[in-house]
Amino acid sequence: MKTEKFSKNLSMMMDFYSAAAAAHAFDGGKPDEHIVWFDLSFRKNPKLGGYCITAGLRQAVEILEDLSFGEEDLCYLREQGCPEAFTEYLKTMRFCCDIRAVPEGTPVFPNEPVVRIKGPAVQALLIETVLMQTVNFQSLIATKANRIVRAAQGRRVVEFGARRAQGSTAAVFGARAAYIGGCAGTTCAEAAMALEIPRFGSMTHNFIQMFDSEYEAFRAYAKAFPDQCVLLIDAFGTLSSGLPNAIRVFNEVLAPMGKRPVGVRIDSGDLAYLSKRVRRTLNEAGYPDCDVIASNALDEHIISEMIRNGARVDTFMVGEKLITGGDVSYFPGVYKLVAREKDGRAEPVLQLSENVEKIVTPAPKLLWRLYDMETGKATADLLTTEDEDVSALREYRLFDPDYTWKQKTVTNFVARQLLEPIFEDGKRVYRFPTLADTRYYCAQQTDALWEEVLRFEYPHNYYVDLSRKLWDIKNDLIRKLRNGESAE
Repeated sequence: MKTEKFSKNLSMMMDFYSAAAAAHAFDGGKPDEHIVWFDLSFRKNPKLGGYCITAGLRQAVEILEDLSFGEEDLCYLREQGCPEAFTEYLKTMRFCCDIRAVPEGTPVFPNEPVVRIKGPAVQALLIETVLMQTVNFQSLIATKANRIVRAAQGRRVVEFGARRAQGSTAAVFGARAAYIGGCAGTTCAEAAMALEIPRFGSMTHNFIQMFDSEYEAFRAYAKAFPDQCVLLIDAFGTLSSGLPNAIRVFNEVLAPMGKRPVGVRIDSGDLAYLSKRVRRTLNEAGYPDCDVIASNALDEHIISEMIRNGARVDTFMVGEKLITGGDVSYFPGVYKLVAREKDGRAEPVLQLSENVEKIVTPAPKLLWRLYDMETGKATADLLTTEDEDVSALREYRLFDPDYTWKQKTVTNFVARQLLEPIFEDGKRVYRFPTLADTRYYCAQQTDALWEEVLRFEYPHNYYVDLSRKLWDIKNDLIRKLRNGESAE
């Protein structure tokens, strides 16, 4: 079994203001006693529908386990103005934060803490960028993949974007996130080898052009890969040339070897129309088990339209509009201070922004998901303070945190705590499931959402409620800050 680890020391992967803030927060005598709480969350769904899929946690954890600064790093920080006492601390620093996080593959919603950090301010500030970078990127790709897979309605989707990815790391970890989101495999050899993602292959137009004829190219490819023969049939005319030559090679090369073709791929033209013609011809030729594979700048909207038009496609290969997020170029994650330790207790803090959506719920929190016991569907999510436990309750009164008169009493439910312990005092206590198990878990958790939340256009607004105690803490802080009072 190969390890999934695929990262180098990235301790310096930070915006410099993180180092500057950490240096300022540094107390040369007691650097680990200024304890703070941060939440990594996102403010709104990034034009990807009614929910997002969280991913990237494993890579973030690997980076934090390797958090250390070499002499070259420390010299650079000193040259940029960081005090020598601070860099001396970094030289022997032991990571000692407590971290809770929502498991990878879980559907999450705006304003929920996806990762919660408690620890010395100097450490919590240093890890902001790398946490956001890993979780934001992979969550974006996992969410996009999940939408594309649902659009395919049970047909196979393969991640096909390495050539269009924004760098080699994005190609590998994008393939990983796409697999978590539901893709059946990847064409990226490095991702398949390093992360044990199923590999899917096909031929290229370049390969065909290196031969004197399409038939010769198909024949050579079939002889070389008799067990994985996928022929690209649109180079000179899908119906007039590619398909007849493919069937001829199936008959003349594969059949005598006792082999069956895996598929034929169409990469241009009216894919819905061509797929129907190709499917019928393959069936008539005795190859009903030969997949029809479609590619060419696909996304969930194109795939949905193809299926509505009766396309006979078995596998969709999706490239640039998956690995780059398509029409969504970034995931809007934020990393915000929510509490600081004072006199041995957590004191909630809040940023009172001019933009209401930027006001993050303060205080260390727990995140609960309430499931209806009759349907198994998720009813709502609930944010509570750390000392509230709703797991044993038989009845709970939910209310909208913005429109408080909108209330609902839920019964016959089971509450699951979503924030799992990952690090305790800097030591990892969480055992990651296999990538295949994470993919299966993602499918299960997505199925637990109502169809109204899953739809692509105008999805139902899933409820993320606050407990009365947490709501009071937040609004009391808002009132005091607006009135210029002390938050104590």
